[in-house]
Amino acid sequence: MDKKPVKIAMIGVGAISGIYLQNITHTFRELELVGICDLIPERAEKGAAYVKGEIENDPRLRERNVSVPKIYKDMYEAFNDPEVEVVLNLTRPYEHFEVTKQALLHGKHVYSEKPLGVDMDEANELIALAEEKNLRLGGAPDTFMGAGIQTARRLIDDGYIGDVVGASCAMVCHGHETWHPDPEFYYKRGAGPMLDMGPYYITALVQLLGEAKGLMGMAKRSFAQRLITSEPHRGEIVDVNVDTWLSGNIEFTSGAIAQVFTTFDVHYTAQSRFEVYGTRGSMMVPDPNTFGGPVLLLRPEDFAAAPKTDPGLSRHGVPDFYAGWREMPLMYDYPVNSRALGLADMCKALRTGRDHRANYQQQRHVLEIMTAFSKSGEQKAYVPITTGYERTAPMVNDPLKIMHGILDD
Repeated sequence: MDKKPVKIAMIGVGAISGIYLQNITHTFRELELVGICDLIPERAEKGAAYVKGEIENDPRLRERNVSVPKIYKDMYEAFNDPEVEVVLNLTRPYEHFEVTKQALLHGKHVYSEKPLGVDMDEANELIALAEEKNLRLGGAPDTFMGAGIQTARRLIDDGYIGDVVGASCAMVCHGHETWHPDPEFYYKRGAGPMLDMGPYYITALVQLLGEAKGLMGMAKRSFAQRLITSEPHRGEIVDVNVDTWLSGNIEFTSGAIAQVFTTFDVHYTAQSRFEVYGTRGSMMVPDPNTFGGPVLLLRPEDFAAAPKTDPGLSRHGVPDFYAGWREMPLMYDYPVNSRALGLADMCKALRTGRDHRANYQQQRHVLEIMTAFSKSGEQKAYVPITTGYERTAPMVNDPLKIMHGILDD
């Protein structure tokens, strides 16, 4: 097996790039960032300067011979760089397709931020191209590979809540225009709450419950325009071109049914709710946009006694929904923000020949589910899910064999 680090070119150095730069530089030592590129040259320069500063301040990076990435004038210079093995696509969602397509056409493996494409036509074309050229294709989210969701999966697979009968998850907020430095794209094609935040929730659902069979959904746009209050675009008005309220029910091949709700239209404090229900208990799954916990478990024996009257009649004050639930210890590594974990896993798979976990089969299945919500609402009908899906391998949790930052063979 070739043990040399896999050489990466980063295309797009926007808001999400910071955590990728940090983790590629410090954590995932089987990766080497050889170059970066952005339409705004100052962003690429800032990214390269970050790596340079980290090298100067951390002798461990110098011992590992971490180098400052070169700056490409455009993405084609990166694609034509013979050093580059994998392209990391961190561009805006509506740009993912063209950047990934061109990288594949130039013979590069690609790992992309979510979603794979903005619709199934784009996804299918990219997958066909990757298969034709025998190239790896994968992408975010990789949060399902973190300690929290992996622990939830292990507990469900081991029968802690019995047979899964259903789930309920919600991503509720009032959009990103109050804090994000460049929020306009969240209301354009390829984004909105479902394609932006939905990948975390739907990916976690298929990792926990398996293949989806079909769904019924409804969708709408509550506001025609949004006002940006974050810098540097404070005061600008954004036209909303995507649905911002999507809800419905997914039917899984196993028979389980999951209720899903995503919105950018609601003032709310607790953004994430994710629960899975089984024949022997219930589980609270951690925010799937994170890598850690908590994972909470509730089983019948956790109740002191079954209620003899309507519990709602005796409830006073602010309810504590998770009173009496037990927090379960996390059984896997990567409990903190470990973005680039999926990239590192794909690159290790490239060296060893095994399957990678954040693969295009999963991305395509998740994309079909997400786009079916609006489709179902438009058709006012049940929409079958046609792509097949098999869960990817769980993470390895043996610290005696696998070091932090090194992926399994």
